[in-house]
Amino acid sequence: MMARTKRDRRSYSAGEWGRNRVRVFPDPKTGIFQIEWRENGRRLTRSLKHRDWTRAKRQADEAAAGLAMHEPNGKAEPEPLTLERLFDIYGEEVTPTKAKRTQERDRVAMRMFLGFLGPNRRPETLSQRDWDRFIRERRAGRVGPSGKPVSNRMIECDLRFLVAILNWAARSRDEQGRLLLESNPLRGLKTPVEKNPLRVVLSGEEYRALLKVSRRVDWRFHVALVLAHETGHRIGAIRKLRWFDIDFEDKTIRWRAEHEKTGYEHTTPLTDEAIAALEGARARNPARGNAPVLPSTQDPLICVRPWMLGGRWRTAERLAGLEPKRGRGWHSLRRKFASDLMDLPLKVLCQLGGWKNAKTVLRCYQQADEGQLREALEGRRGVQA
Repeated sequence: MMARTKRDRRSYSAGEWGRNRVRVFPDPKTGIFQIEWRENGRRLTRSLKHRDWTRAKRQADEAAAGLAMHEPNGKAEPEPLTLERLFDIYGEEVTPTKAKRTQERDRVAMRMFLGFLGPNRRPETLSQRDWDRFIRERRAGRVGPSGKPVSNRMIECDLRFLVAILNWAARSRDEQGRLLLESNPLRGLKTPVEKNPLRVVLSGEEYRALLKVSRRVDWRFHVALVLAHETGHRIGAIRKLRWFDIDFEDKTIRWRAEHEKTGYEHTTPLTDEAIAALEGARARNPARGNAPVLPSTQDPLICVRPWMLGGRWRTAERLAGLEPKRGRGWHSLRRKFASDLMDLPLKVLCQLGGWKNAKTVLRCYQQADEGQLREALEGRRGVQA
């Protein structure tokens, strides 16, 4: 019998999958420990009615041992791997290691696939027919939480997530050394690709117009706008910055892994414009240490909400006299950063903007403008002369 403790959240598992697996974990609201096990294929949970971590782990070990004793000859055939059970394992062991927003997306996607394919479906029986049927139904809006048609890009993300789970299962073994899945039955199938994805790059003129009115909108919006332009990072990572991430002496900023979509922790230098914006934020928000750089308007101890920054962007567009344009938003600043620094070596650009994959920069972020194209042609003409 084996046991494992998770570091990312307080959860303890004892026993073996399909045999006598038992898990204890705290209720997220009360902190009171719960114990979870399976009986005749059903997942059961009850409260331990205490918050003692050591005691909860001991009870899990005892419960697992008790379940093993009641098996005929002390052994049982492993429970067949169903999609529901596979998702349970993945959700317990892998999903908690991801960022909070990604964890929620994992749970939503798993519920969607269980509803579409069925909880008792054996993963090894999945085929091209299931793949194609999901694409048709998802594209038509008959599958998914929104009930609306979605783009090929969204379908691609859904299917890549399912493939990632199956790949993980094909590499992972249970406590008896058996692979959870012999092979990924969907390996090699092609995902639908968006032919003409909308990837707007904020122009220099548009940025200057927004910057001009930014302080009238809100000081938090001004600081976020400057940081997004000067660092090229996602607004989700910018709004979660804490003061201990900023080093004014060395003029650097630390981007923590838990706030990066890619889980890539790194440190980048700050420009004079970014330093000036941060000093302005420090004057407005004198808190230090673990306090957020951009606090919520309601609570100075929590980070500004994403919906607030989204609303402030629309207000700034209106004040700047910019016509509403689909796709022009915070991420268009990240594309501007990548396009402005197109002449840099890709490795340097990736480090500055927090990209782990240079292919992503080339495919999704860098876009040459008309001036760069004309300059390239002029340079070629000069060489020929």
